[in-house]
Amino acid sequence: MLRIGLIVYPGFQVLGLAMCATFELANTATDEPVYSLCLLSEHGGTVQTSAGFGVETTAFDQRSFDTLLVMGDNLIRPVSPGLVQFLRSACRTTRRLGSICTGAIALAEAGLLDGRRATTHWCHAPALQKAYPNVKVEEDRIFINDANVWTAAGMSACVDLALALVEKDLGAEVARRVARQLVVYHRRAGGQSQFSVMLELQPRTDRIQAALTYAKQNLKSTLSVEELASAASLSPRQFSRVFHAETGQSPAKAIENLRVEAARLMMETGRHPIDVVATDTGFGDRERMRRAFIRAFGQPPQVIQRANRG
Repeated sequence: MLRIGLIVYPGFQVLGLAMCATFELANTATDEPVYSLCLLSEHGGTVQTSAGFGVETTAFDQRSFDTLLVMGDNLIRPVSPGLVQFLRSACRTTRRLGSICTGAIALAEAGLLDGRRATTHWCHAPALQKAYPNVKVEEDRIFINDANVWTAAGMSACVDLALALVEKDLGAEVARRVARQLVVYHRRAGGQSQFSVMLELQPRTDRIQAALTYAKQNLKSTLSVEELASAASLSPRQFSRVFHAETGQSPAKAIENLRVEAARLMMETGRHPIDVVATDTGFGDRERMRRAFIRAFGQPPQVIQRANRG
């Protein structure tokens, strides 16, 4: 049985508890239960969540854990000396340590992220980097695994991290079954961006949303204004006007951004040659994709690809 300790403290972000469902369902997807869960806190007893209700916890003690995960917070709060001491002691006997969101601050304060790659919620990443310059903070990641330390972005990224841990322990097929039961896509890759072009565009009407969905599903097509307008059931002239009014971008620019996002994801989740990525995401050739990457990231795709393989 793999004992997992979830470390909480007053005001921790309640969404982090969603991880529990992932491990719970993993137990039902195997012949025998694999995980046991324990909510830990420095002093034990009832600990208030960010939502205002309390959860019962067990105080730090000498019990050993296979995995310890520090929950996150909506704010950056001082890390208690007791938590720092517990983490420093536990790291000698625990197989892996991890954090959600600002939980990375506790790992960093304990010195467990020195020289390591780590991530946190994008809005707290600059503060983490400033306070702990020895940590290699990568703010635009869903989660990062560096040796036996796992750090994840905030909010729903806790589920991605939990699915990644299940996949590491029990294999990809079990993780897929758990993801289906959770009614989520199979976990996002750790290197995937915390940002989404579709979320940033935020169209107000179903017609423009339909056109964007069509575009994302057909990136290899030319995706002319006429084709997109047809998907939105609008004339080309109406479509261009309404699209810009709702998204603040021209259709051509939005499509380029969707292609860049798809290309970057391909490079983050596989070892596809640049030419294949350019073809599969609709750029057509590597030079066109290179120019788009420089506009979006200030770097050519080869640099981003090497960084993800490093």
